[in-house]
Amino acid sequence: MVKAVASPNDLTVPDGAGASAFEPVDDGDIVALAQGGRTNILGFLMRLVARIPFLFLASRLYGASALGRFASALVMVEFAGQLATLGQKRGLAQKLDESGWSNTGQRPGQVADPDAATHAVADALLVTTVLAVVMSLLIWWFPESMYPRGNFSLAERLLVLSVWVMAVGDIALAALAFRFDVATTVRARAVVEPWTLSITAGLAYFVYPEGGLALAYLASVSAATLVALVALVRTYGLPRRWRPRPIALMRLALRNMPLAGADAVEWGTRKIDVFILRFFIGEAALGIYYFAQQFASLPQKLKSSFEPVLGPVITRNVRTGNMAAIAAQVCQVGFWITAAQTGIALALAIPGAGLMGLGGPAFVQGTAALVFLLIAEVVAATAVVSEAALIYVARMRNLWISLGTIVMQGTLTLGFILAGQAAGLSAVWQAALAALAMALSLATSSLLKSVLLARIVGEPINNWRWGLVWAVVPASLVGALVHCLPEWAEMVLGIPAIIGVYCTMIWRFGFGPEDRVLFRKHSA
Repeated sequence: MVKAVASPNDLTVPDGAGASAFEPVDDGDIVALAQGGRTNILGFLMRLVARIPFLFLASRLYGASALGRFASALVMVEFAGQLATLGQKRGLAQKLDESGWSNTGQRPGQVADPDAATHAVADALLVTTVLAVVMSLLIWWFPESMYPRGNFSLAERLLVLSVWVMAVGDIALAALAFRFDVATTVRARAVVEPWTLSITAGLAYFVYPEGGLALAYLASVSAATLVALVALVRTYGLPRRWRPRPIALMRLALRNMPLAGADAVEWGTRKIDVFILRFFIGEAALGIYYFAQQFASLPQKLKSSFEPVLGPVITRNVRTGNMAAIAAQVCQVGFWITAAQTGIALALAIPGAGLMGLGGPAFVQGTAALVFLLIAEVVAATAVVSEAALIYVARMRNLWISLGTIVMQGTLTLGFILAGQAAGLSAVWQAALAALAMALSLATSSLLKSVLLARIVGEPINNWRWGLVWAVVPASLVGALVHCLPEWAEMVLGIPAIIGVYCTMIWRFGFGPEDRVLFRKHSA
């Protein structure tokens, strides 16, 4: 574990327009963020490797229609899971910090209740459990919320059981991330969950094909949550002398409402397209879109898993009023995420037809949707890192921007779909227009949130560096060359070549000494 021993005041912001957000310093916070970043990059690669078998099996065995029905159900299940966490995935960091314990133990010079952190986690789990049970019952009583066309099996209806499992796992991983334990998140979400999903989906097809995808999903989130809970008990221990405190829990719930709203909206920007599309296009077209979304959502996991690591660092600087440090950390992590996502987007978009072809010839027509979805993830990076600070310094203003973003996206999505129908476009192309609406909306959100945060901290918030251009251009040229190869060679040889050239150029022209800490080992 990395100890954040250096003072945030050591961070300095350069006067010039250099390549970095701040001068190279030996800062414990940046070291901790870098350690989490290295783990998350490894986790992304593992997710990519593990996700492909599931997509191949689901598309080839179950078909596009089953994938579309599965996607339709997950919209409601995951939405319920988001609401059940009540914003505590990020709010828990502040709650733990207030309990008198830092990321690596007790704060110097302060006497803290040794059970305070454990009690805070127990409170969060109890609130989540109550909300998850309520959400699950509502969805069980109204299964049409998951399957608008009324076409589902008993196993597919049982997918509602994953609401509690998923929400509890998220809280456990957020508590572990407060102690800079990102390895458990990678192990649970990038190894156990996707491989359980793939293996169970393959086996279930031969036993119960009508509900195999639902059973596989339930098994995967259960396995991941079990891993998280075991690590949680090892780190925090079991709660001693803890008892439910209804009034305190109600206060906690009310306090977290802005965070819960921001989390729900953030999640909604990634799912409102599927929610709307399921009423306008058939299950097969929705399944193709979901197939593309699974590749495009991999970069999202990279940046979203940074949030729990960035949260504890920001809360400490909010407490001390060190706004310059917050700006430097947001810009630093923002550039790391933007640089990684840009390279990933290039590597997946250029051979996009080959990736989509893994699902079968019919899936290739979803390539445009894949490209738009990847662009959306790149432009969203600034909004995500800005929001990581805004939820602590401007909760309500951040929430209003988020609400405006999702309203804009919903309006654009609906308008684009109707325009596509009027123009006689196919259902898959209508879905691609929904992805374009997402990209435009998230770009707007990034602009507004970065401007708001810059005004609050008094420092510019910008993830852009010209080194990105030096990396993108040659990588794109390599991609154009490998695009002439057969599809299998384009993926097997082309993706590593694109990533290799991009990484070489971004290391040479985009990264400064403070960025390269991301790839250096540090002792605890």
